[in-house]
Amino acid sequence: MSKKILIVEDEQDILQLITFHLQAEGFATLTALNGIKGLELAKEQIPDMILLDLMLPGMDGLEVCKTLKRDPKTENIPVVMLTAKGEEIDRIVGFELGADDYITKPFSPRELILRLRAILRRYETEKPTPSKISFGDLQIDLDSYRVWIDKEQIYLTITEFNLLLELLENKGRVRSRNQLLDRVWGYQFDGYARTVDTHVRRLRQKIGPYADAIETVRGVGYRFKDSE
Repeated sequence: MSKKILIVEDEQDILQLITFHLQAEGFATLTALNGIKGLELAKEQIPDMILLDLMLPGMDGLEVCKTLKRDPKTENIPVVMLTAKGEEIDRIVGFELGADDYITKPFSPRELILRLRAILRRYETEKPTPSKISFGDLQIDLDSYRVWIDKEQIYLTITEFNLLLELLENKGRVRSRNQLLDRVWGYQFDGYARTVDTHVRRLRQKIGPYADAIETVRGVGYRFKDSE
């Protein structure tokens, strides 16, 4: 069955371009020209992914994303932000609200398709067998995709969870930014190493007392300490 992607974009030419390329690649598409309609379609149709423009009439993309992630019916749908804005602060806010990726206009249709496929593949194939990993009071449940610190649940996005898991499973070993992009995001593109840095910063904030366990190796990448 074709994967269903909801495109929420108010510029007709861009909406038609994305729709054309997605359908040519075998995806089924749903479209909305504003945030309110996009939110309605997401809750009614439960798509496999949402491609969400940031600047939308009525309700902007950040508000739509926030609402989606607060609803149990839609919280696990991967969201990719699409916008003409490229400043780091916009990416940070989008990731903080639970977006899985961030694509800046103008974009290559080929890159768009590759990145969407990578995210879908991650959701489909990276569901691990039931088990748990711990580091002191930091507990990771690979079956339920939940994280606790001293029995208090810490809420991570799927990307943050996979990033933490990749670092912890390789504790003591340096993981370069390109390795993390490949393993966690499923792609490598020049200029996207900052995506890793942004996610690591957000992850450190969320795991609080264990933030220092993620060490920065200058000029290379990151390493999770091999012991407390």
